[in-house]
Amino acid sequence: MALTFSDLHTEEGVKSVEEHLAGKTYISGDQLSVDDVKVYAAVSGKPSDAYPNASRWYDCVASHLAKSFPGKAVGVSIGGSAAAAPAQAEAPAAAADDDDDDMDLFGDETEEEKKAAEEREAAKKDTKKPKESGKSSVLMEVKPWDDETDMKKLEECVRAVEMPGLLWGASKLVPVGYGIKKLTIMLTIVDDLVSPDNLIEDYLTCEPNNEYIQSVDIVAFNKI
Repeated sequence: MALTFSDLHTEEGVKSVEEHLAGKTYISGDQLSVDDVKVYAAVSGKPSDAYPNASRWYDCVASHLAKSFPGKAVGVSIGGSAAAAPAQAEAPAAAADDDDDDMDLFGDETEEEKKAAEEREAAKKDTKKPKESGKSSVLMEVKPWDDETDMKKLEECVRAVEMPGLLWGASKLVPVGYGIKKLTIMLTIVDDLVSPDNLIEDYLTCEPNNEYIQSVDIVAFNKI
């Protein structure tokens, strides 16, 4: 059910947020969402110490936003009446909601991922021809559930997958946003022994590994 807050530029409005956040960290759910950004934008400033729940929540949202927008801010004042502030704040929040209701930090399929998919399909067709088994170099992106996921454990789960024709290579953590990082890792496979798609579906994203791994994408696939 949708939540409704009114007059967030007033003490009464902030009080309603304070009461709503009793026993909660975020406006809705247990993770930062577009709902938090909307309310944050509508509140005129950090609530006073008289509203400890709202003040703590405001600092938390501000911290997440600072990580996503690292540029140095000089401060901006918005003119006009206080009553108009919520409507002004609602516009960018609504635009963000339209763009991405689920705050998908990883975005749509990239050109590199499309190319990798096409190359995998071509490799499958080539296997129908009798020839000596070849090898391929693959680059994967392994994505966690949130910023609280233990990335060391995540990588251990990935490297724990062993099978004939599979060799794990170099890896690194790449920042995504809101404190979340993804693991990029290289692997070499023997084409006749290892299918990247089966590796993802049957090993990396199934139990118990899915406790740490949300999804896996192949961003590069090259024949050796």
